Amino acid sequence: MNLANKITITRILLIPFFVMSLMIYRSHGGLISHLPSLIFFTCVLTDALDGFIARRFNQKTKLGTILDPIADKLLLLTAFVSLTFFSGFPAELKLPSWVFLIIISRDIIIMLGSVIIVFMTGDLRVKPSWLGKITTFLQMLTVALILLQIKKSFIAWDIMAIFTILSGIDYVLKGSRMLNNENHSQRNFGFHKN
Repeated sequence: MNLANKITITRILLIPFFVMSLMIYRSHGGLISHLPSLIFFTCVLTDALDGFIARRFNQKTKLGTILDPIADKLLLLTAFVSLTFFSGFPAELKLPSWVFLIIISRDIIIMLGSVIIVFMTGDLRVKPSWLGKITTFLQMLTVALILLQIKKSFIAWDIMAIFTILSGIDYVLKGSRMLNNENHSQRNFGFHKN
């Protein structure tokens, strides 16, 4: 349990406070209206900080490689659920349900695909693609713009939805290739044994 992992866990522990701040959100100003964005930006900063510390001070661990994407995913999914279904935000800033459906569908497909790959191959080594990294950045940007009440937030979520679909397709193709390679190597192994 090094410093980088402690920062990641702190980010996970901040998520319930982020959700509570959105539940009591009021758009008429004051500290309560700024609390969700303050907590969210703190989470984003801890994401950058734990990654920097892990790389700079050689604190990369297996626990960290599991915890970090879980923390990011929990933060983003709770943000999107809240911004889609909570009633405190102005109607023009609420995330449309079709955007939420695209996000959740991609994540479910990736999760199911990962389970299938582990079941079939006993291993899962998938590095985040550049499409996946851009998608995560655009998802964080969309949440930030909505929390800051930027009127043209719909432009960000439209672009983010496109990249979410593209990255989902990319992960499905990579997963299919992994399974095909595994099946091919098993067939070759069987052939050589005979």
